[in-house]
Amino acid sequence: MKPNSILGLSHGFLLGHLQSLGLDFPKNISVIAVCPKGMGPLVRRLYVQGKEINGEGINSSFAVHQDVEGRAADVALGWSVALVSPFTFATTLEQEYKSDIFGERGILLGAVHGVVECLFRRYTENGMNEDLAYKNTDESITGIISKTISTKGMLAVYNSFPMREKGTLRLHTVQRIIPVWTFYECYEDVASGSEIRSVVLAGRRFYEKESLPAFPMGKIDQTRMWKVGERVRATRPKDDLGPLYPFTAGVFVALMMAQIEVLRKKGHSYSEIINESLIEAVDSLNLISDRQHLILYYFT
Repeated sequence: MKPNSILGLSHGFLLGHLQSLGLDFPKNISVIAVCPKGMGPLVRRLYVQGKEINGEGINSSFAVHQDVEGRAADVALGWSVALVSPFTFATTLEQEYKSDIFGERGILLGAVHGVVECLFRRYTENGMNEDLAYKNTDESITGIISKTISTKGMLAVYNSFPMREKGTLRLHTVQRIIPVWTFYECYEDVASGSEIRSVVLAGRRFYEKESLPAFPMGKIDQTRMWKVGERVRATRPKDDLGPLYPFTAGVFVALMMAQIEVLRKKGHSYSEIINESLIEAVDSLNLISDRQHLILYYFT
């Protein structure tokens, strides 16, 4: 890059990768980031929707990592305005990649996948019909639970249950101390560079090198739960958000609160915490998964 030019990023991963190698960006360029808090298709849909509805768009964070000419912040904010972001909050490039990659291992992707698989097995092993078990796990989380949190808040999930079932939800929510320790470990793997190094090495295994065969990542849609899910979704009525199941709701909210607690303890701003732990989950990833069954493809 030419001296005094500006490198614009939409994610802090590159900084994390450079740090894991003991490197940094050239000192004669500016480095900024504007990071929309959602998947690409949703960013585009909300951008186009802004032609007809005032205030549409998706939240973004912005960061100025290096500023050699004193105009990097203006360029970053202008970029966010061009994205039609209704709310833009400041962060650092390092905080951005730590919270984002950690969040994807947590409530945004990894944890929610682990939860639905685990709960599906628990429910079926205890005699629940497979179709109902799928509805009470994946359908419940990506549907009615996410919809309720998005439009009315977490407390509304609790208040939706009769008193007898509130105890089930409360029990698993207050036990969030258990997933907190696991989430701490995930965060520290990201912060230390171990997770990024692992991702880079996994990517290298996808291709044939030095006459060795490639080892592409397998798909998760071969498990029993996803096979049942294909059948359930094929007959699901339009706009059916699934059942609000108290055990599932308690576990999901506990995981969400555990992630919030870890990011808070690690010094992230509340704007970053809420966007990475709550808004992006219920208004972006879970929403798209519920509509298109994309949770399968996050891990392929």
